[in-house]
This record gives sequence, C-alpha cells and structure tokens, in this order.
Amino acid sequence: MTLTKSHFLISAPSSNSGKTTITLALLRALKNRGLEVQPFKCGPDYIDPIHHTAAAGKQSVNLDTFMSSETHVQGIYAKYSSVADVSVTEGVMGLFDGSDKMRGSSADIAQLLAIPVILVVNAKSMAYSAAPLLFGFKNFDRRVRVVGVIFNFVSTPSHYRFLKDACTDVGVEALGYLPQNNTLSIPSRHLGLHISAETNYEQIIANLAETLPKTVDLDRLLEITQRGDQENPDHNSKSDTKLANLKISIARDEAFTFLYQENIKLLSRFGEITWFSPLHDNVLPETDFLYLPGGYPELFAEKLSENTSMRASLKDYCEKGNRTLAECGGMMYLAKNLTDQYGETFPMVGVLDCTTSMQSAKMTLGYRIADWNNIEIKGHEFHYSNLIDNEMQPQSMPVTNAKGIETDTKIYGKYNTYASYMHLYWADNESFIQNLLAIK
Repeated sequence: MTLTKSHFLISAPSSNSGKTTITLALLRALKNRGLEVQPFKCGPDYIDPIHHTAAAGKQSVNLDTFMSSETHVQGIYAKYSSVADVSVTEGVMGLFDGSDKMRGSSADIAQLLAIPVILVVNAKSMAYSAAPLLFGFKNFDRRVRVVGVIFNFVSTPSHYRFLKDACTDVGVEALGYLPQNNTLSIPSRHLGLHISAETNYEQIIANLAETLPKTVDLDRLLEITQRGDQENPDHNSKSDTKLANLKISIARDEAFTFLYQENIKLLSRFGEITWFSPLHDNVLPETDFLYLPGGYPELFAEKLSENTSMRASLKDYCEKGNRTLAECGGMMYLAKNLTDQYGETFPMVGVLDCTTSMQSAKMTLGYRIADWNNIEIKGHEFHYSNLIDNEMQPQSMPVTNAKGIETDTKIYGKYNTYASYMHLYWADNESFIQNLLAIK
C-alpha cells in the first residue's frame, strides 16, 4: 500500500496578496488535525520562517536556488519532507519573480521539486476578472502545476461565487477563501513581517486557524496535492560527521534573530554550539568562534547599550584577535554607536570604527556574491540602516549583485573580526567555513 502524503507551494500573482497569512493559517489548522506539518520558505527571507516555526511547531527551512545549488535544495527538501505528513512551502514575491527573470523564483522551486502550486489571489477589487489572471498563471509555464486557488479579502459569499465561476471556466480548482477581516492580519515592518512584543502573534495565528477551515476545503486541498511515499534519505551520511571540536558561540535573542537553519547545521559539524544573549547575559561564553547574526538591534539599542559587561566582554574577545563574523545587525552592534530612527545615539561594543544610523533610512535589497579569499560565497542584503563616520578598511573581497555587477557592499576586517551587511548562506559551502575558521 502506498503511503500518501501531501505537499504544496503557496504563491501569488504579486506581493501583498496574503501569502504569509494563508500559510500561517494552513500550518496551524493542519497541525490542529494532528498532522506532522513541515514548513519551508522560498528565497532568503529570515523573518517568515520564524512565524512558520511558531505556527507549525517545527523549524521552517529556506529553499533558495540562487544562494545554493539545486542539489542542495533537493537534498534538504527530501530530508525534511520525508518525515512529515504535509509539507507547506511559502513562496516569495509573485510566482515567477526571480533574481533574473524566473531564476530563484517560487516557480523555479516548484518546478525543481515537482511541488503543486496553490495561488493566493487578492480579490478585494476583483470578481470574474480573476479568470484571465488565473488563465495566465496556469498556462504561462506548463512545467509549473497551478492546481488550486484560495482567495483573500473576499467581502461576501456572493462575491466568492463570482470568483468560483472564474475558476470553473479556467480549470483551476477554487478551494475557498478568507473573508476580509483586519483582526486576521499580521502588521508589517521594514524587514518583512513585524517582530514585536507588542503583537500577539500566537493569538492571531490561532484565530486564523479557527477561521480558515470554515471557508477553505482542507480535505480537498490535501487530496489534490498528494504525493507518493518518498525514499527516506540517509541521515547517517557524512553530512553528520564532525570536522572539528571548536567552541562556537552564536547570539540569539529578541535583537538577533536572522538565522538560516542549514547554516547552523553545517556550523555544528565544526564544534559545540552555545547560544547566548547580548541583551540578557553578562559575558560572552568561552569560545573559539563568535557569530553575531542580523536582527533588530535598533529596536533594543538602549538595552544593548546598558549591558556594559557584555559589551566589554565582546570588545575584549575581538581585540585579542579571536575569530568573529558579524552580519548586518551584528555589525551594527560591534560599531562605536547606533543612532535610532528618533535620533537617539547609544554606545555599542566599539570594536569597529564606524557608527550606524537609522536616520535618513534608505532600503538596500538584493542577492550578493562575494569573492572571499578566492572562495565564492553567496548571500542576501536587506537593510535600512547606513554607515556613518565610517573609518573601516574594506577587505579585498569584491561583492557583486545577482547580475554580476559590482555593488557598494563591502566586507570589513579588523583583528580577526569580519563584518558586512551581507547575510551569508554557507550551508552548501563547507570550504567557506573551513577558510573562515582557519581550519586546514
């Protein structure tokens, strides 16, 4: 007897259609049925997976065919989806939007992994005009299987009937809708969905999971996205073997949250990982390698500044020449000062010869490729802060965008501390970690 499982990718014609809202509702509603639900996220986003993990009770994993190889993406999808009843992947931007045409798009991922697509369509100002929209998305690239649609912002049941007629005429199954309701939305912020203690995410997710099954046919969704039983990957492969025995410290708290799950998996092969909090702990744990990922240090600048013992501990560690990698928010923390959006300036660790500021904020966004000591490493840049009073010396490591054009992004080095606005993805790049850690 073949064990049937389900998997699908939630996408949309464009951003702001409600992909994340629908994804979170489905993750929790399916979990509430007693199913093992594995979330994934297309692209480099590090915020949506935090919400996915909360909704599904299982760590969300990034799938990105720009920052890593197709083989890597296929491998991690097979590994995590093989032990789940339902695998739910949230797309990025519109279905066909990639770094260069379709490259790295949700459609690219769906085609590579043979995942059926469920479209989320914003129907706020639309009725039967959904027909040509759906026809285009269904037929533009027949290698991408658009099998169903869930409408968002539907005003009344009669409104949905017009939309359902459009689906019937196009041959895309209407699976239901989410009614227009402001209490079911998660507020947005400058780096994606809001991460704030002021928002009760758990309550919103719980409300979504209770509301969605009333108007969306979950049984039919699972039925049309079934897949056969998959081969269980070998979890005892060389990918689990230890490569070194270093003591590795990683910052993780409300201010430092932007982490890629598979990066940590690879890093754990080089030693024992200890998590610590620059906000709440007094000193840095004993460590051979320090990793300060991105996050929202600007929202916690005063508390970070007030923790003088931690700041002193980190300064001492870095000035002694110990190895450190600081990405975006981590770099802001190691700077001399941080000026928030209100113009208040707070002393930071003081290792790097610069100040960062949220004033005159301007978004910088895009994939990046760096030549790191003749090793190609890819990543993503997304921030609004900027460097001021910058006296840091950039390393001879050119950084280009997805089209190979050199950018203003720099990688800075001082002592054995490397800092940049890039969020690096090294899960598919063991040689980069070996070089960074100076392991022969």
